[in-house]
Amino acid sequence: MPNIMGINSPEEKSRICLAVLRALPEWFGVEAAILGYAVSVKALPFFVAQDGTRDVGFIALQRNTPSAMEIHVMGVLKAYQRQGIGMALLSQAEWHGREAGAEFLTVKTLDESVSDEFYAKTRRFYLGAGFRPLEVFPLHWNKENPCLFMAKWLRGADAT
Repeated sequence: MPNIMGINSPEEKSRICLAVLRALPEWFGVEAAILGYAVSVKALPFFVAQDGTRDVGFIALQRNTPSAMEIHVMGVLKAYQRQGIGMALLSQAEWHGREAGAEFLTVKTLDESVSDEFYAKTRRFYLGAGFRPLEVFPLHWNKENPCLFMAKWLRGADAT
């Protein structure tokens, strides 16, 4: 199992984000979006999964309210998917959220009303991790990409 560790360097966060997202064109095929993520992760809590010295996945978190921590962006290289790395990154995110006093971990993804085999896998991953779909926002991104908002209760979190 790869090692999960926190990254503090804004430049390192950006580098890892760019490398992983560019290797996942089925999920992240818009270069402008990838570049936007690479900038935004610099200021966010960020954890990387490493296999030896190779960065194989990451998760960046964003605090939107005192009650909720959001998965801003997450990616695991295809060769490393379905090996527990995503779950390990989620576990780290849950721990971080609880430590920060958040009660919920949330994520936004593509709704099932758009037929996409890769995002179907993403939704199954989150459902399997205990996330529940709460609401669809048809125009959050644009009408071709309706947003599914999902959340997971972080049991044992101290309410703030």
